[in-house]
Amino acid sequence: MVSPPPLFDIQARAQFRARAKAMGVADFLHRATATQLQERLEDVNKSFTKSAFVGWLPEVWDGFEPDVVVLDDEVLDLPVQEFNLLVHGLCLHSANDPVGQLVQMRRALKPDGLLLAALFGGETLHELRYALAQAEAAIEGGISPRVAPMGDVRDLGGLLQRAGLALPVADATSLTVTYKTPLHLMRDLRAMGETNPMTERRGGLRRETLAKALEIYQAEFGLPDGRIPATFEIIFLTGWAPSATQPKPLRPGSATARLADALGTTEFKGLPDE
Repeated sequence: MVSPPPLFDIQARAQFRARAKAMGVADFLHRATATQLQERLEDVNKSFTKSAFVGWLPEVWDGFEPDVVVLDDEVLDLPVQEFNLLVHGLCLHSANDPVGQLVQMRRALKPDGLLLAALFGGETLHELRYALAQAEAAIEGGISPRVAPMGDVRDLGGLLQRAGLALPVADATSLTVTYKTPLHLMRDLRAMGETNPMTERRGGLRRETLAKALEIYQAEFGLPDGRIPATFEIIFLTGWAPSATQPKPLRPGSATARLADALGTTEFKGLPDE
């Protein structure tokens, strides 16, 4: 049986990132995410003696100074049980095997080591996705994936458990950026290195399709001042390498007090027989 092609073209992704660096990377989302990540680390009551960063723009992650930096390749260049902190920097959304990446990072952590991953979530660029789909359907009679798919917070949280990480937590925050026109947004996406790297991506838009998409975007999402918004959802995944020192959930039926007593209410026994 022939295996399907990978979802993302890793060579094209590398080319898009190289083009972004040549343009002068639009790195404001990385910087904003780095600030939020640093705040999360400050809330962790634990000191980290050796850390690593996985990603392609480590230099803009202010406040985080890792001992080791590795590129987010399919196979991560990380030694086993070497670190007690690993950060995956806003690029897991374009991995062909995100669970595999998380498993590799778990193996690189010492017991009770912390993994923090930031990536774009499913609400990212929903305005652009809608405008392009509507325009292509109207002009060309069908739609194609013009914006790469991204997972929602619930599904992405499940990846942590599949990767064998303990105490998994997934949460999301949204940033809304405004642009003069959708074309300015598209130019910024190129400067971010976030052009669609899907293996099955199509070529450039037909001129009339692009014009229709710009019209739909402005009509559906335009702001009173004439600018347009673009949503970027950032999902944070947090998990720990398993350790015997971590708290364990209680066994079912092991409680020594009734919830009703704690709440000061009467226990409900169920509906009476009819």
